Amino acid sequence: MIDFDELRDLAADVRIFIEASDDKASALRAVITAYDVVVGIFPSQSGTDLHVIKGREVLDHIARSQTADDYTHTAIAFQNRDQAIALQQAIAA
Repeated sequence: MIDFDELRDLAADVRIFIEASDDKASALRAVITAYDVVVGIFPSQSGTDLHVIKGREVLDHIARSQTADDYTHTAIAFQNRDQAIALQQAIAA
């Protein structure tokens, strides 16, 4: 089960880290690089939704093996899913 409260807290920490940085792009890159899984969270009609920005392979492996492999994860808040997809595509390029 997804703990959206934890993801909101992580996204708040990421936002504070990026806002405090003089180079926001570098701070965002550092966050993405530092974690195995990065999800974008955004408001939806059902409350909160998410999009995997980085680490889908890690999550697929965990789902297939049904093990609780140890991995690092964080979240980034977005206004909508399109923004999360745009970041996913930017880091893939």
